[in-house]
Amino acid sequence: MASHFDNLYGKTVMITGCRRGIGRTAIGLFAAQGCNLICCIRQKDEAFAKFVEQLSAQYHVKMEVLCFDIADEEAIKGTVKMLIKEKRRVDVLVNNAGIATGGILQMTSMKVLKEVFQINFFSMVLLTQLVSKLMIRQHCGSIINMGSIAGLENFAGYTAYGSSKAAVMAFTRTIARELAPYGIRVNAIAPGLTDTRMADQMEKKAEKEIIARSNMNRLGKTEEIVNMILFLSSDNASFITGQVYRVDGGM
Repeated sequence: MASHFDNLYGKTVMITGCRRGIGRTAIGLFAAQGCNLICCIRQKDEAFAKFVEQLSAQYHVKMEVLCFDIADEEAIKGTVKMLIKEKRRVDVLVNNAGIATGGILQMTSMKVLKEVFQINFFSMVLLTQLVSKLMIRQHCGSIINMGSIAGLENFAGYTAYGSSKAAVMAFTRTIARELAPYGIRVNAIAPGLTDTRMADQMEKKAEKEIIARSNMNRLGKTEEIVNMILFLSSDNASFITGQVYRVDGGM
């Protein structure tokens, strides 16, 4: 169950990586707050489109699905240019899309490293550059970047993933300072291992080791991550920017 934030009502929220996991939970809980949603996914999905239609009807909010590959820079540019041309408003940007990969240093190819950084970091930077132009015109906005405890803690086998998430969190702190004069807040969330498909893809031994490092000794729930996203998106967090919040069960 999400907390209730009256000041989110009527705002337009753009979220990447919405088909499953944290992103899918996020669009549902933002819709429950009365937000209009721009749901970004990689390719058309009829089941997801039906899910979005049901949310729109249930909560009486506007919801649209935009399909583009987050790894395709031209597709990102084209999507945001369309929003700018139509003089659309984006109050909240949640940079949620990402991929995970494992592998010790000697087993991590430059090709894999570049692919992970392209999706987890470079594409996020580009989308933020473009959407922040809309927010600068509005003189307000909130940007939430999805980091990870893998970018804060030392885990063997996380050369690519952990480094990309560490870059995300450094980026967050930097642009928070740059965008603050325009009334735009930028924060990041560093989730612990969460009950998503990404966790399902891990080796069970590695999963158990990470869970054992958590004080609460369990996987996080997607709702627990999204509740922090909702808070940081809302005016309740109006004096919070440039921060990285761990939601990891105590590690």
